[in-house]
Amino acid sequence: MTGTAPGTPRVLRAMNDRAALELLLAHGSLSRGRIGGLTGLSKPTASQLLARLEAAGLVRVTGASRGRPGPDAQLYSLDPAAAHVAGLDVTATRIRAAVADITGRTVGSFEVPAPGRSGAPEASGVPGRQSAGPVVRRVVAAVDGAAGAAGLTRSALHRVVVGTPGAFDPRTGRLRYASHLPGWHSPGLLDELAAALPVPLEYDNDVNLAAVAEHRLGAARGHDDFVLLWSEQGLGAALVLGGRLHRGWTGGAGEVGFLPVPGAPLVRRVARANRGGFQELAGARALLRTADELGIEPPSGQDGEAAAKLLARAVERAGPEAGQDGGGPYDELLRRAATGLATGLAALVAVLDPELVVLSGGVLAAGGEVLRTLVRRELDELAAPRPRLVLGAVTAHPVLSGALESALAATRDEVFDTSR
Repeated sequence: MTGTAPGTPRVLRAMNDRAALELLLAHGSLSRGRIGGLTGLSKPTASQLLARLEAAGLVRVTGASRGRPGPDAQLYSLDPAAAHVAGLDVTATRIRAAVADITGRTVGSFEVPAPGRSGAPEASGVPGRQSAGPVVRRVVAAVDGAAGAAGLTRSALHRVVVGTPGAFDPRTGRLRYASHLPGWHSPGLLDELAAALPVPLEYDNDVNLAAVAEHRLGAARGHDDFVLLWSEQGLGAALVLGGRLHRGWTGGAGEVGFLPVPGAPLVRRVARANRGGFQELAGARALLRTADELGIEPPSGQDGEAAAKLLARAVERAGPEAGQDGGGPYDELLRRAATGLATGLAALVAVLDPELVVLSGGVLAAGGEVLRTLVRRELDELAAPRPRLVLGAVTAHPVLSGALESALAATRDEVFDTSR
């Protein structure tokens, strides 16, 4: 609206257009009369508004209300073809992509294996000389595959949001806190990706995107101050303060796996080790070590997958007083898991005093309500603040859901702005 005075007819029309589009987004479909009633617009003004939005390709007629004829009975909805976005969830083993239309409906998905680790390992945590080519090719293949599944090409996408472990340092453009992610540390990676995908391209930490999903769709809806604790292959956290993600100076806010905690040996030069005290105390590998100490045969699979299976089995086999002293090995496993998680959470809530803590990721989801209750009990003893502690509600691909929600929010701001 730059250069347009507030209160002019053009601005007022744009405000009414946006209000109607948001109503259609929330309700799915509405009649002209219902839109007029909800916005306070007269019937003629509502008719003009809908005609304008239909001509712009933003809304379409989708039927009639209860079979009644007449313009008042016609039902309008957002035109799904008005815009499409893509989201990507990147791990060390695969890249999963999905495409959603402007209504938020997922219309295509695709998955490719991650590029293999090549060249010398990045043991120092300082990226070596890597070619960005393998990563660029896999990312493009994932985007093209998801777009193709939606009947689109990549040029039809309005925005792509990529979620990765770690974070791209906004000052250098280099990926930090994720030396385990093969191929993503080339100095020219972001430039090469931008050249290969000539659409608005954004990046965010995977746990931050899981928090976006919970904030907009799940357990944190209506909460503007919360912490999301994530456990899969690694431990991480997202911090939402005043309704906004707090990313930190280098993008590393929430990298709590590096947090020194009591009960774990002090880890020095954590970037070289790519681990820290909290990860060693309560991460997936720590759970598997505890199982071995208790004589429990650990399940197969990568650490995160195996730890999730282990906790699910522990919940199933633990007694009615799960986690109590004196129980069997699975009770003891749950008790130690809860104590470890609560130890790190106590440090977080002491500093942030959040309204809510959301437990998310495959490992914590596998522990379910049993583990949540045990962590709650431990946290009450270790921390002065007592935030609500809940399980994440977005359990199907939360990082990918958050990437799509992030892309949709920005794209709707652009597409719904009819003042331009």
